[in-house]
Parts: sequence; structure tokens; C-alpha cells
Amino acid sequence: MDENFLLGTETAQELYHNHAAKMPIIDYHCHLIPQMVADDYKFRSITELWLGGDHYKWRAMRTNGVDERYCTRKDTSDWEKFQKWAETVPYTMRNPLYHWTHLELKTAFGITKLLSPETAQDIYDECNEKLKSPEFSARNLMRHYNVEAVCTTDDPIDSLEYHIRTRESGFEVKMLPTWRPDKAMAVEDVAGFRDYMEKLSAVSGVTISGYNDMVDALQKRHDFFAENGCKLSDHGIEEFYAADYTDAEIKAIFNKVYGGASLTQEEIVKFKSAMLVLFGEMDYEKGWAQQFHYGAIRNNNTKMFKQLGVDTGFDSIGEFATAKAMSKFLDTLNSRDKLTKTILYNLNPCANEVIATMLGNFQDGTIPGKIQFGSGWWFLDQKDGMQKQMNALSVLGLLSRFVGMLTDSRSLLSYPRHEYFRRTLCNLYGTDVENGELPNDRAFLGQTIENISYYNAKEYFGF
Repeated sequence: MDENFLLGTETAQELYHNHAAKMPIIDYHCHLIPQMVADDYKFRSITELWLGGDHYKWRAMRTNGVDERYCTRKDTSDWEKFQKWAETVPYTMRNPLYHWTHLELKTAFGITKLLSPETAQDIYDECNEKLKSPEFSARNLMRHYNVEAVCTTDDPIDSLEYHIRTRESGFEVKMLPTWRPDKAMAVEDVAGFRDYMEKLSAVSGVTISGYNDMVDALQKRHDFFAENGCKLSDHGIEEFYAADYTDAEIKAIFNKVYGGASLTQEEIVKFKSAMLVLFGEMDYEKGWAQQFHYGAIRNNNTKMFKQLGVDTGFDSIGEFATAKAMSKFLDTLNSRDKLTKTILYNLNPCANEVIATMLGNFQDGTIPGKIQFGSGWWFLDQKDGMQKQMNALSVLGLLSRFVGMLTDSRSLLSYPRHEYFRRTLCNLYGTDVENGELPNDRAFLGQTIENISYYNAKEYFGF
């Protein structure tokens, strides 16, 4: 893992070192905890920083035969957890965790040893000693990785107090909220939906007794997010929803679920369809970009879900025939002249070409790459997944207009994922040049690499 890691040709090396490597990071989709940035949080150990909420690592540890108490239990010491992770790392070869682990050790701590049971104690001690330094606080880690802006993932009822406090502190890295209204359309959970409506009512100051009241409350929160720098929405959906409905039907469905009655599957799909259109129109009026992450089957393990809750490593890729619904949803907004900038992320790689061709249906010439194929997401944000996504986009769209990579992570040590992506990107272009498939125009290629790494996102989101 030297300076030319993943860079298989001289052209790739030149493109990376002279162009990609120097670009700042715009991490436009992540799950950082805003309070950590506001408080300039200091981590007690490498275990807290690395294993505190990383379900990627937990999945690998469980697969390696590690007991759950070394993954998620709070009554296990930091050293014991780290030791079990170190025992697991050698078995992760050819899994992206192996590369990510050593990139993070190298770029954050300057450690080039391979993590194993034999090196675990030395690496643990060295990392923990360095974490005592102010250089390893949350904000300084962001500075270290040349981060220019991050967009967190936030519920409409969030106060955004930590975003406000961070901005008012004068911190030079922008931390902006992202509107994630999934709970406002989760009518399959009757009690949970009613509880959420009560919270939405309280924070918005709107008394909610009907559908129009809910819309008014959500609009107030949407305005509040915009006032605090929000430029993106995000939607975590199993599949796209595009059922036909009438306003009267949606109002009746709201009254039914708000009154405590369960809905039919047809009613659930109609309500979700209406909400996606509503949110899309709101985003269009603000000039935001809307993101759709679809295709996951979440919380597969009921036993562990009851013990640990969501986002603990029991989700997987799903199979959904969603192309027609996606097309109909986008077409509905487009027909109303209310289709805003849109990024589509698929979790199942079998949909790569579906997404790459869907983009071209709704590009309108107003801005470059208005409809985007999102970077390899979740199980696909590794070398093979990123290459497949970029190859599909190259063949069926314009890779040169791609807005590039994001971390999708809760960890402040995940920024090397941008480096991993940029090295993979440069290797794709460099290999094509040296195979005689692209012209060796270093100036144009260099600018293209810089655009995909940074400038495209900066212009697209208006940072």
C-alpha cells in the first residue's frame, strides 16, 4: 500500500498525484453525528473511533466467529474489542475492510504495519497515545483530510442545534443538514406514525388533525432546513412508489392511519407515492437536489433487531422490480415541470444499467448531469462496485459529469474512501490511455479527474 496503490500505469499515477490527490473533499452524504463536530469531540480510544458504530466491521467479526459481546456490548473493554478486530483483519483479505483499515491507519496515524494479533498491542497503544493530542479531535480530523463540506442526514423534526452552533463557532468546514423525511411516510407502522406526527406538530407549531395540516407542518420544517443551509434531501426506500391516487384518497388514508387503524398494502403504496411527489415538489421549489437510496432489505434478523435495533449489521441487498415505478415517479414530476436535480443510488448491482439509462430520459439541458447515477453505495462502495458503477455510467451516460464519491459513514476516519475512489477512477482512465483507447491529453484528462473528484459536486450543489 505504497504511494502508487491501485495505480497500475504511469498515466494513472500522474493523474492521481498531480490532480486527484490535491482536491478538497465534499462529502455530500454521510451519517456523522453533528454533536461530535459541534463539541469538537475527542475520542477516548481507537476502539471508540473505529468500532463504536461500524456495522461493516461487526458483520466481519461475527462471520469470523467473534461473540457479539466483542462487537456491540458496552460491558466489554476497548482493548478486548480491538483485539478481536485485530484477529479478524487478516481474514478480511479481498474484502474492502482490509484496504480501508490500513488506509485509515496510514493516513490518520502514519502507521504502515499490517494489523494482526501480533501487532495489535503496539498499534492500539500508538493510536491511543496519538488520540490524546488535540490534532485528533473531530474538527482537526476533518481539517487533516482537507474536508471542505459535509452534509449530514437529519430528520425533519431535528432542531439542527449542532449545525447552528458549529456554523456560529466560525469552523471553516461547512456542516450542512440533509432533509431525510422517511418517518413522515412510514404509515405501515401505525403507532410510530401517530407518535411522529405528534412530534412534528410540537416542533412546527402546527396543530395536526388532517393531511393538509401535516403538509403545512412539513413545509415549515423544510423552510427551516433551508434557512440553515440545507441543499439536499435524501430518501431511504425499499423501492420506488408510483401508484395512481386522488387527493381525496390520500386525505382519507391519512385520517385512517392517524386514527389508529391499519392500512391495506394498496393504501400504504398510494400514501408513499403521494409523499414522494410532495417532497419532490418541495425540493424543486428550493432548488435542492433529491437523493434516493433504494434496494435494501433491512433488519433481516428479527432476534438481533429486538436486541440491538436498526443499523447494526443485519441488512442486505434486495431484489425489487422497480424500474417502471421509478420512471413513472420521475415522469410525474417532470410533466409538472417540477423535477429537481436528482441522484439515484441502487444497492443491487444488477440495476446498474437500468439506472444509467434512466438518467438520459430526464436530462433537460439546464445543467450538466442534472440526473445523476450515485456512486457505489453501501455494499458496493468498494473497488469492484465502484468500477462497475463507473463503467455502466461511462458506456451509457457521461462519467465526466459525475459528482463523485461520498463516505455514507458515521466515522471521522472514513475520508480515505474518497482517496480509494479517486485512485480507482484514475486507474480506469490511465489504463484506457495506455491501452490506446483514450487520447493522451493530460491537460483535459487532468481537469476531468479534478471535476469528478471535486468541482462537479461543488457546482452541482452550489457550495
